[in-house]
Amino acid sequence: MSQTTNPLPGPAAGHLPGPAGPPSQQPAAAPRLLRQRRRRPGLIALSAALIAAGGLSGAVLYASSGHRTSVVVVARDVPIGAQITAADLTEAQIALDPAVKAVKGAGEKKLIGQRAAVDLKAGSLLAPSQVTRKTLVGPGEQLVGVSVKPNQLPATPLVPGQKVLVVSTPDPNAASDSGGKSASDDAPPQTLTATVVKVGTPQTGTGTVTVDVAVPSGDGPALASRVATGDVALIVASRDGN
Repeated sequence: MSQTTNPLPGPAAGHLPGPAGPPSQQPAAAPRLLRQRRRRPGLIALSAALIAAGGLSGAVLYASSGHRTSVVVVARDVPIGAQITAADLTEAQIALDPAVKAVKGAGEKKLIGQRAAVDLKAGSLLAPSQVTRKTLVGPGEQLVGVSVKPNQLPATPLVPGQKVLVVSTPDPNAASDSGGKSASDDAPPQTLTATVVKVGTPQTGTGTVTVDVAVPSGDGPALASRVATGDVALIVASRDGN
């Protein structure tokens, strides 16, 4: 009678218990040796030179941008021909390009009393060529005061240096012929080109303004005679005087 023998519990066949210790681990890979790069002294020197040049350029740029100059700036609009006052000018500190011709702040006092050679706009730099010591009454000219009422002037304010036409207007009280027409109705009005030198303050109540104009010496007396009648008007001429 055969007997079945059951295997005893324990490790599987072929696996013998080993010595006591930590579980087995994979062996660590050997570190790879990095290939040492070859140094290039020429390239290092070039890089150092470029860095130094960039730093120098930045220093020069910073120094130039930080250098500011005191210059004269127009504080408010000044029409051509008008005398410049202290209130018309101010000073500013800016980084000024050498190509820009501007009046330095130290020369501001020398400008007081001079005249604007062009229309000066508020906020703009003042160039030496924009001012002049010349008066608006030139050689061979006379200054005549022309008193006119508001309806004998354009609504646009007159400014010194502006060209105007002094026009003789018909006298409403002049004698008329039998047809009811003035003897001068068919004749063109007399005109005279003049330059505005100064505009007075309107009189209270009437609004009458006296405008000083410069005219050729030969026309001064005749203009004064016409102005005395009150039959004149002023017309603004174009910039070129035509």
